[in-house]
Amino acid sequence: MTTAKSAEPGLARDEGARLARTHPALPALADGLADGRVDRRDFLRTATLLGLSASAAYALAGRLDGGAGAGPAAAAETPVAGGRLRCSMNVKEITDPATFDWPEKANVARHIVEPLCTTGPDNVTRPWLAERWEASDDLKTWTFHLRRGVTWSNGDRFTAEDVVANVTRWLDPATGSSNLGRFASMTVTEGGTTRMAPGAVEAVDDHTVRFHLRVPDLAIPEGLGDYPALIVHRRFADEGGDLLANPVGTGPYALETFKVGEVARLHRRDAPYWGRAPLADRITFIDHGDDQAAWLAALVSGQVDLLYRVFVEQVPLVRRMPNLVLHEAKSGQTGVARMKVTEPPFDNPKVRQAVQAAIDPARALQLAYQGLGVPAEHHHVGPMHPEYAPLPAPRQDHARARRLLAEAGYPDGLTLTIDCVAQPTWEPNTCQVLAEMLRPAGIDLKINILPGGTYWDRWMTTPFGFTSWAHRPLGVQTLNLAYRSGADWNETSYANPAFDALLDRALGLVDPVERRATMAELERTLQADAVIAQPFWVSEFTASSVRLRGFTFNPSKQLDLDTAWLA
Repeated sequence: MTTAKSAEPGLARDEGARLARTHPALPALADGLADGRVDRRDFLRTATLLGLSASAAYALAGRLDGGAGAGPAAAAETPVAGGRLRCSMNVKEITDPATFDWPEKANVARHIVEPLCTTGPDNVTRPWLAERWEASDDLKTWTFHLRRGVTWSNGDRFTAEDVVANVTRWLDPATGSSNLGRFASMTVTEGGTTRMAPGAVEAVDDHTVRFHLRVPDLAIPEGLGDYPALIVHRRFADEGGDLLANPVGTGPYALETFKVGEVARLHRRDAPYWGRAPLADRITFIDHGDDQAAWLAALVSGQVDLLYRVFVEQVPLVRRMPNLVLHEAKSGQTGVARMKVTEPPFDNPKVRQAVQAAIDPARALQLAYQGLGVPAEHHHVGPMHPEYAPLPAPRQDHARARRLLAEAGYPDGLTLTIDCVAQPTWEPNTCQVLAEMLRPAGIDLKINILPGGTYWDRWMTTPFGFTSWAHRPLGVQTLNLAYRSGADWNETSYANPAFDALLDRALGLVDPVERRATMAELERTLQADAVIAQPFWVSEFTASSVRLRGFTFNPSKQLDLDTAWLA
């Protein structure tokens, strides 16, 4: 085992011993930062996942690489408690957090029920209902220590029993939770059914939970911070399984009014909150429909203080408005033109490869998203992910695309139809750009623009669809959800045991350099199998009134408004 290096006398021995007590891999990770083999982002991400607190990780990084030794700067102003915050956002049903499939659902619910972990705007995961955690040397045993003194709104104590009940529900196939793929390291598949492995989770005592994994998994804390991992009361299912009907929570707010498609109103709980007291008396989410102009008009006219998002077409306008603040996040939000590999003609890999070959990602970004993002490489891992391994930029090659089509049995070309949603408009615009790029290759792409509800009713079954995917801090998280064999959100029906094995290996590697080498293999495999055509990653935007303070824009579009206030 190595120890952390530094020009500061005594730090190597003392710091190395302390780090080793947290996790044996941490001293070598610190070595890598000190000698330049590991960059600061990789160090912060991996060190915090292995159990080092975010403040300690930032401080150590500052000493080892000479950079800033603290996390994101706090606001200089003194917050003002009281008042009402209003946000324009689609209000969707919030029946069961385990089955949430949109961040908007969690943005209401997370103020009532809370996660064990949370990932901040800096992409670093921190404890929340968990106080801290440790991982075994082999990353197959994770021990989470829960906060004491946390009380449910019905008066019950929050204990390990609540966590065990939630994980058991998540990994029951009858629940229909995407967590079944998110925590594949805790599942087994028998007779075509995937379910929780025996003994995967245990309550060690009232405030300690231990996870026993089938395979190593570095991303457990990240998964426990994702939006379908909000912790409900242990009797949630027995009492009807409906958060709206029975909104028992540990969070700082209680549900006052809720109407799908109209409004969600929260008020601050009277009982003391375990964490920092929330500032606003009330938080109201107002649904202004799908018309992006209505959202912006509500902010400009003072009907709301914050927008859930600003559409890319509105960015130049918002920049010119002196009473608004534009917030930007470099994110892992993207859209993929995904092909269902079990459905003709996409069951022929040469057809899929021809679609990829016809696309120029950099040009598509300029045409469809004003260049406000990063070109992608058709494998759903990007430079915002710490384990990303850069591959050669895809090159548009219409001659190769036509040759692949001919080899697939379509020498005279091919007509395809892609389904997509009408809003946000960058998605059908991207499909239109793809259609123009595919035409010289002999592919006539028809675009079937659907209302959001209609598309999301069929997104798992349509042969060809353009699907938006939210930001996640780690690339392996999305690969687990979308491309692992049998995963609930595997919309392409892709099933490659070699890919699954590589993914298991990546999840078990602590060293960022080693993990990046395995990620390169994963990326090349997904790229070669051509299950998606992914043109670009988008920057996310939102806007607020200049009066809004204490708000930070999270790339995952997670709105934590309990710390926000109005000047």
